Amino acid sequence: MNGETKEITINQEFTYFNDSKVRLSVLYFNDWAHSYSDKNTGLAKRFADEFNRSLHLAKDRERGKTKILSAVDAEYRGLHFERTKERDIIKIDLNEPLEPGDSATLFITYTVKLPPKKYTPYGYSNKNSYYLKDWYLTPAFFDGTWHLYSNKGLEDLYTGITNTTVSFTYPEKLFIASNFGVLSNSAFPKNQNAQLQGSNRKSCEIILEPIDRFETHVTGQMTVVTDLESKRFDDVYKSISILKVSEFISENLGVYPHGQLLVSEIDYLKYPLYGLNQLPRFIRPYEEKFQFEMKFLKTALQNILKESMFLNPRKDQWLNDAITNYLMIAYVEQHYPDQKLLGKLSKIWGVRSFNLAKMDFNEQYPFLYMFTARKNQGQPLETPQDSLLKFNQRIANKYKAGLGLAYLANYIGKDKVDNSIKTFYRFYKENRTKPLDFESILKRATDTDINWFFHEYVSTDKQIDFKIKEIEKTEDSLYVTLKNKKGTNVPISLFGLRNDSVVSKYWFHNIKDQKTFAIPRNGEEKMVLNYDQKIPEFNQRDNWKSLKGFLSGNKKLKFTFFKDSENPYLNQVFYVPIVNFNTYDGWAPGLRLYNKTFLERPFVYDVAPSYSFREGAFVGYGKLSYRQYLNKSGLYVANYAFRGSTSHFDTNSRFTSFTPSMSLGWRPSDLRSNKRQFLSLRYINIFRDLDNLAATANAPETPDYSVFNARYINVDNNIIDYKSWVLDFQQADRFTKLSLEAEYRKLFENNTQFNIRFYAGKFLWNNIDPSIDFFDFALDRPKDYLFDYNYLGRSEETGIYSQQIIIAEGGFKSILDEEYRFSNDWITTMNTSVNLWKWVEFYGDLGYVKNRGTAGKFVYDSGIRANLVTDFFELYFPLYSNNGWEVGQPNYGEKIRFIVTVSPKTLIGLFTRKWF
Repeated sequence: MNGETKEITINQEFTYFNDSKVRLSVLYFNDWAHSYSDKNTGLAKRFADEFNRSLHLAKDRERGKTKILSAVDAEYRGLHFERTKERDIIKIDLNEPLEPGDSATLFITYTVKLPPKKYTPYGYSNKNSYYLKDWYLTPAFFDGTWHLYSNKGLEDLYTGITNTTVSFTYPEKLFIASNFGVLSNSAFPKNQNAQLQGSNRKSCEIILEPIDRFETHVTGQMTVVTDLESKRFDDVYKSISILKVSEFISENLGVYPHGQLLVSEIDYLKYPLYGLNQLPRFIRPYEEKFQFEMKFLKTALQNILKESMFLNPRKDQWLNDAITNYLMIAYVEQHYPDQKLLGKLSKIWGVRSFNLAKMDFNEQYPFLYMFTARKNQGQPLETPQDSLLKFNQRIANKYKAGLGLAYLANYIGKDKVDNSIKTFYRFYKENRTKPLDFESILKRATDTDINWFFHEYVSTDKQIDFKIKEIEKTEDSLYVTLKNKKGTNVPISLFGLRNDSVVSKYWFHNIKDQKTFAIPRNGEEKMVLNYDQKIPEFNQRDNWKSLKGFLSGNKKLKFTFFKDSENPYLNQVFYVPIVNFNTYDGWAPGLRLYNKTFLERPFVYDVAPSYSFREGAFVGYGKLSYRQYLNKSGLYVANYAFRGSTSHFDTNSRFTSFTPSMSLGWRPSDLRSNKRQFLSLRYINIFRDLDNLAATANAPETPDYSVFNARYINVDNNIIDYKSWVLDFQQADRFTKLSLEAEYRKLFENNTQFNIRFYAGKFLWNNIDPSIDFFDFALDRPKDYLFDYNYLGRSEETGIYSQQIIIAEGGFKSILDEEYRFSNDWITTMNTSVNLWKWVEFYGDLGYVKNRGTAGKFVYDSGIRANLVTDFFELYFPLYSNNGWEVGQPNYGEKIRFIVTVSPKTLIGLFTRKWF
């Protein structure tokens, strides 16, 4: 390896043994180092899907790539080779077919240019460290069919099992660590050489550091090489914890078959303990011992299963995830049964009253799994890794898999699941295997029917949801009718409680719709489904019934500051102080009351009364909404809402609106796709109290009006190609309007971004006095008579607030003469921009404005756009328009326009779009 050029020259001798029953004329090799080579690889495209532009915008010198210099067979005859459409897979044509049972030796010479580590953990850093993984050619897996998987940053290289020896030369003053055994390591001028060996392994990983951070811990179960960080945890106690975790793994999984296990900080950071462990070190809530052990346990289990269980890593990863997370749950239950999710924070005054503070550490698994399930974005565990949403691939599906085994253990007995895991690992480690092998072992371990686990829980994304429909009491029995709300045919547990203590427990199964069960009375006061929450149930708010009568069964009301996790046994109301601002109300403090928890729920109310000190009046809003998820794809959601709001839109002038609405949403079967379609229908009712001074500028013929609005939105939100179009229809008693808006944004391979937007609007019927422009189409600043936009100064004609711009309707930035700014007949415009340097863009707008009874007018403007954060914070500096050369005109500062978004919900969308 050359430390200056960051290149590795490789001379590879490879012997391929054909253990299939098929004659082979070609061989395929994974060349995942080449996935950093350009903007069209599977890795680059996946990054773009997740709004990550780092690889797309990279310069050529910052890319990794492989250059094949030669490929010959054992007789030194040249071999023809080419890249497949995946780009990081190489096809080599053999000179002679390889018969079953025979072997062929190839000699391949090539160079690998390493990428910087800014895209993924692999490559080199500016601190002279290196992480080499999937860095040389490995054989693609063949079992009658070639499994050709492009690198998509998912840690799922599918390669054949090999015996590999590596002679690796690397720069001096670096220390080496590897998952392979280091047979020898010698130094010579300016370089070092290490001999590495791995038997029955997948591929060699190498970590090079300028500081020797790795420690070797020899336990009775395995030899561990690790650099896991824990700066406030003594080395002696660290060794004790490693021994403790190693013993747990050996007892609950089995003996690791290889010479040493590499457990690195790099591997941990790929899939960390999400949540509070991500907080800055000085406010982390867990004891160092617990945190280190969980880090080590998770990383060790992942690496052990990856190195010794030869499953299809793209299609069958769920099984490794299930075993890993099941054992992590078991470890906490065994060694830290009282550990809380918030750790030490759960004891702090002001925090301890939250339901989140009362949650056990292991309750994070159903909590984070439900995060996507409640959004109707759950995916079956058998879904290939590259088809999962990022949140599902990294968190939700892994947790669901572990929860599934814990659910199964609770149903058939923990010992049976524990023994099945150990049997599976003992017989199939270092061998090719499939989930079907694990299924057969589990079924042999119990006489109970567990087909539901594989056919309902694993293979589908069906949600689990039961309720107690009714309970009939007799002197010695209870007749409990259970309702299966989702139709997922899985077992459900029922608990009897007296004084909040469990006095009885039952399991019921095969409830396809609803079923009545008779159980003996045992002094129960309350019956609760899934009381121990071992079952990842969709909704637990209807899981209990009191046996003491109707009034005693009412849930208590609890007011909680800020948002909290859901407590199914309380009616939770959250409150938080708020402050709103516009130039007429000034600062308006208030109190927001709502019932939305961290997890999405169907029915939500949100009321926020505020007081405007400037106007001396109450303002605010209230809304009720109900969301119904219909299907996984196609027509997938329906929303029903009623909203009311009131505030001031001018001095001493108030508006009040009441709007019932409904909307429908469509999405494709591929949940990773950003394509969406929406149809919304709403009826906006506006009531206004006008000050005499405001009446002239803001009043139509009557201050009150109603508008029916139908809108269809079609959007494909991608970082490389953004496309959207919106058709909007409005019907009122004095007019009918129709408009079309289309937008396209393209990021080219030379990193130039081009935006183009088209807008056309037409009055189909207009019976409004032409002197009133309140309902007209606007060229640069919509009147917003529907009160949709968040104007800071809605009615301002001068001053800083009048310079706020919202790109809607005409989308112009220059303020033209009054006769061109509005249209009561039709308008069409085109807005374009292209970047000049990073976030600095040149924009240009063209349009045609037509009013009734007058000739149309061609309009234009141009200028510089400072696109600091698209749609969130932008500045527009006009240059030339119908007004002439604007820069040299008086009061140029008043011509500069700005976009600003301060809504937390909108800004959070910048983060969540990467995950969902």
